[in-house]
Amino acid sequence: MTLEELETIVAQRAKASPDESWTAKLLTKGPEKCAEKFGEEAIEAVIEAVKDDRQKLASEAADVLFHLLVMLKARDVAVADVMAVLAQRQGQSGLAEKASRG
Repeated sequence: MTLEELETIVAQRAKASPDESWTAKLLTKGPEKCAEKFGEEAIEAVIEAVKDDRQKLASEAADVLFHLLVMLKARDVAVADVMAVLAQRQGQSGLAEKASRG
């Protein structure tokens, strides 16, 4: 599955009834709640990375990616927009790119 395919799934679920879709329910709570849920999932992934449990880390990373896309949807940011930023950064060292952001 690609990020674009996952983005399509999130968009489809966003159109469903909040009574039938976790994604729709989360989106109805607003961008702040979507960001909070993304943060929770990211923390859970960090915990599994520290524990060195590959299977649980993969599962939590899947949750992180899913909830990242929900958070982006809540703010109407497309995966293509994120990928465009990454493409612009390509060719720069990570240190130079970070320094350019101040």
